[in-house]
Amino acid sequence: MDFKRIFDYARETDAILIVQGDENSVDKTFFYLTGVSGGLFEGSALIVKPDDLKIITSALEEETARQTGLEVIVANGRGDFENAVKENLKDANVVGLNYSSLTLEQYKRLLRVIPDKEFIDVSSSILESRRMKNPEELSRLRKAAKIGSEAFEKVIGKLHVGMTESEVASELAYEMMKLGASEPSFSSIVAFGENASMPHYAPGDRKLKKNEFVLMDFGARYKRYCSDITRTVVFGKATEEMKEMYNIVFRAQTESMNIIKENVNGRDVDLKARKVIDDSKFKGRFIHSLGHGLGLDVHDHPALASSFDFPLKENMVVTVEPGVYIPKVGGVRIEDDVIVKKDGFELITTAPRDLIEVS
Repeated sequence: MDFKRIFDYARETDAILIVQGDENSVDKTFFYLTGVSGGLFEGSALIVKPDDLKIITSALEEETARQTGLEVIVANGRGDFENAVKENLKDANVVGLNYSSLTLEQYKRLLRVIPDKEFIDVSSSILESRRMKNPEELSRLRKAAKIGSEAFEKVIGKLHVGMTESEVASELAYEMMKLGASEPSFSSIVAFGENASMPHYAPGDRKLKKNEFVLMDFGARYKRYCSDITRTVVFGKATEEMKEMYNIVFRAQTESMNIIKENVNGRDVDLKARKVIDDSKFKGRFIHSLGHGLGLDVHDHPALASSFDFPLKENMVVTVEPGVYIPKVGGVRIEDDVIVKKDGFELITTAPRDLIEVS
């Protein structure tokens, strides 16, 4: 990882301090800058300078940390840790902190440990740096998308009458991990029939019946990078109404995806999909934004939304996920992951996009 790039957006700082808390206050920037794919690194830190990056960690993570090739300082206990932070920031006057991932407790401790420093918030600078992916990040994202796509194709062959939404979710997790994922990138959404009208539905014990929609929203995490895919299939035979709903969503996705390229405004991509749906009988039933950034987080940054005015940049990775939702009837969503290119896009999800009727 080229850690120097982060200073392109944070020139006013002498150094950046990234502090890891426990599992509930993990700063993904630690893994973004080091590229490390293993370990937990709770209670660790990074000292980032324009020409230097050091990891401060415990003996528990020393071996994993040294695999990065970066300088590693092993701290035995809190006193050692605090002394290492002070020593390595002694020549810095202005220290950047990622306020968006820092707890109040961590901040108060830093005020005590290095009280002579001026702290400034560099969270927006970090976000800006993380938007565009480097070749290694793109490789991991392609692999995560491939794993998720292949898992979907395996799972639809297992659908049968009477299986529950939770069973399908567990099959998705099993297949993704069998294909190389470390874990699902988020809790999978599996919704049968009328439950598919709720975009953020949690799978339960609803049993599968013939001739209804099965909506699956899932993703694989590979070396910490995420995919996010949605497919809606029909278990049995699709009615004309179901085909019409699916075809409108498919058209909205295709037409909006086809205008993606560098310097196109994400807002315009969203509006393209929204117009297709609102010009149909399903007007007003597309009830969320078209897509978001993808990376270490499933929702890595805003990207394709009518309320977000931002030109797309080469090597951003975004989802494209229009949907139509009719309460008490059901819903259709199709979601794919794409890499923004200078003159277009690269589709990295490979699962079939046409309507599938599973017999």
